[in-house]
Amino acid sequence: MRRTGSGHAALAALALLLVSMPAWADIEFYQAVDRSEVGTEDVFQLTVVVVDPPDNARVQFPAPEDFEVLSSSQSTQSSIAMTGNGPPVIQTVRKHVLMMRANRTGNLTIPPAVLTAGGRTWRTESIKMTVRKGHVGGGPAQAQRQRMPDPFRNFPGFGGMQDPFADEEEEEEPNGRMQEDIRIPRGDSDLFLRATIDKKQVYVGEQVTLSLYIYSRVDLSSVDAVTMPKLDGFWSEDVESPTQLSGEQRVVNGIPYRTYLLRRRALFPVKSGTLAVTPAEADITTGFLFAGHRVHRVSNGLEVEVKPLPPGGPKGMPSAHVGDWKLSLDVSQTRVELGQPVTVRVVLDGSGNVKNVTPPRLEAPAAFKVYDPTTTDKVTPNKWKIQGRRVQEYLVMPQRTGTFTLPALEFPYFDPKTGRYEVSRTDPVEITVEPGAGGVASSGPATSPSQMADAASEQKNVLTTGGLRPLRYQARFEEPAAAVWQRPFFVPAVLTPVGLMVALGLAGLVRGRLSNQDEGSRNRQRAKAARKRLAEAEKLRGGSSSAFYGEVEKAVLNFLEARLHAPVGGLTRDALEAKLAEAGVDAARRQRVRFVLEACDAGRFAPGAEPAARERILDDAAAVMEGWDK
Repeated sequence: MRRTGSGHAALAALALLLVSMPAWADIEFYQAVDRSEVGTEDVFQLTVVVVDPPDNARVQFPAPEDFEVLSSSQSTQSSIAMTGNGPPVIQTVRKHVLMMRANRTGNLTIPPAVLTAGGRTWRTESIKMTVRKGHVGGGPAQAQRQRMPDPFRNFPGFGGMQDPFADEEEEEEPNGRMQEDIRIPRGDSDLFLRATIDKKQVYVGEQVTLSLYIYSRVDLSSVDAVTMPKLDGFWSEDVESPTQLSGEQRVVNGIPYRTYLLRRRALFPVKSGTLAVTPAEADITTGFLFAGHRVHRVSNGLEVEVKPLPPGGPKGMPSAHVGDWKLSLDVSQTRVELGQPVTVRVVLDGSGNVKNVTPPRLEAPAAFKVYDPTTTDKVTPNKWKIQGRRVQEYLVMPQRTGTFTLPALEFPYFDPKTGRYEVSRTDPVEITVEPGAGGVASSGPATSPSQMADAASEQKNVLTTGGLRPLRYQARFEEPAAAVWQRPFFVPAVLTPVGLMVALGLAGLVRGRLSNQDEGSRNRQRAKAARKRLAEAEKLRGGSSSAFYGEVEKAVLNFLEARLHAPVGGLTRDALEAKLAEAGVDAARRQRVRFVLEACDAGRFAPGAEPAARERILDDAAAVMEGWDK
């Protein structure tokens, strides 16, 4: 009888033995670098791969003296394959990534990595590296990577499968620059400062944005002091200055950092050439509470290549007229009564050097008196750029009635986006000046600027030649009946004029003596009244502009009326000056009178004047009133 049971038992035992074999029988262990030629300033990537590692497997990474390990990370990937009617096959791949940098130049060797499990040891092959001085170029995201073995090549149907970790290699900064553009300083890899600019080549006057960051792999407590770079050849404006540390995650050469923005400034180069941005410095405290540690860090320096503006632009155009600008003209009213002010605003909106751009000056016809403008700025940084508006506000006083035109204004500028010179223009504005309440219109509108000036300066309220004709008396003469000296009234009529002349002479003598005393008394009274009026105005110098300047003007006009013995309140400035000249007032005093009255007009209608200006008006008004006969 044949015995068959023992054969089946042997096969079952063999199958059980194969199943019970340790998992590390198929372990695959190797290492590779992303490039074999690097510089001493470059960061390269070493990848160590273990296929189907046991649970107790331990990997010992190479630690050569010639290389510095900046960071390390680990990831695990599993794959399931179906093989016919058999059970599914599961394969696990563990990947270790080390970011490294060479410490010296030459032909260097990375030693093998070591894997230990179940009393057994595996070693990878060593890797030869060529290291040169400085920065060779390329990095983890762009270098020609060394071809790594496919860990799933033995799986049916999975040959040539893409590396499951390929997407983990590249990361990009928010501004679009690749991470390897930022160099990690040697010795300060855990905490360093980095300065960046958004453009390396610009035109004169074009904005460059400078940003200063902290890159940290440790906890930060505070930033105690920040010294910004010296900016010779630049005009700078703050764009962003955070008051609290607020970090965001960023990867540099495969190494995760927490970044903190310290300052962001807009730089406007004022000359061409290669301009240097010196390193910034900061004192930074790491850790928390009493365990903090204070360190000093210095950022990298930068250079900006500044090109001169291309030819063909307006002669003498300032470098601040670079950017994108729009000019507009705003008039408070287009119909105004004579003697009332008009406010004209010249507005320049756009992006660029807002605080240094110069709007065109307002040009007005001779029938208007234009006072010096006041300038206001409003800066609104937007998307890392300086934007805003500059406004020049003019006070315009019409001097005569009629319809006049404010001419169009032009603002030339250079647009760096298009590389061309542009011109922003406004439309002309018509202003109609009407007679005031109770007043009369001045002479008709002039047909030319010269005629307009003559009409504005001619004397008003003067009778023209031929305006009145002389009176003529016609009489009829008859011969008297008796001689004149024979009539009774002849002797009294002859003696009466003599007596009147004598009486008038005596009266004039007495009156002259009395009048000298009365005139001096009246002058003292007028001076006293003027000082009293000015004292009232002095009390108002810190209050309303209209009340202060109105009181000063009343004091001066009342004094002039007393001196000239005629009302002067309704006279124009030219007519008043003519009347003072007729009265024998010297030119210097007439000029001072005109200055005081015009300053009072400007002070009542223009924005508030400085205290020093009010003091000067008080002094000039007092000088007008005192020493009149000197």
